Amino acid sequence: MQKKIGHYSFVVGVVLALLLGLASQPLLGTGLIPWLASLLVVCGLIVGFLNVTGKETKEFLVVATVLIIVAGLGGASSSIASVAIIGPYMNAVFIQLLAFLVPATVVVALKDIWYLAQSS
Repeated sequence: MQKKIGHYSFVVGVVLALLLGLASQPLLGTGLIPWLASLLVVCGLIVGFLNVTGKETKEFLVVATVLIIVAGLGGASSSIASVAIIGPYMNAVFIQLLAFLVPATVVVALKDIWYLAQSS
């Protein structure tokens, strides 16, 4: 049952990040963006706690860490935002995906550190 909740949280998080990113321009003044972004963070936490376990931990951490580093240090969002017409939408989707991914990555990393400390 926990695996299904984690799986559904992952699907909901990715779909919500895509929809929120694409609809961010029309929703800008409504005050919905912070609430929906908070929902993304909660989905990310659920995914981190329930969905990523065992063998997939290392792979998830590597891929998520690379994405987060490139986004933060590589200036990817400013480069994407400068693309004509679709750039602002791509940038918004990217930011929302990070709002979903960062909490999941932190939880999985902390779980892995806890496991390593227990096995020492």
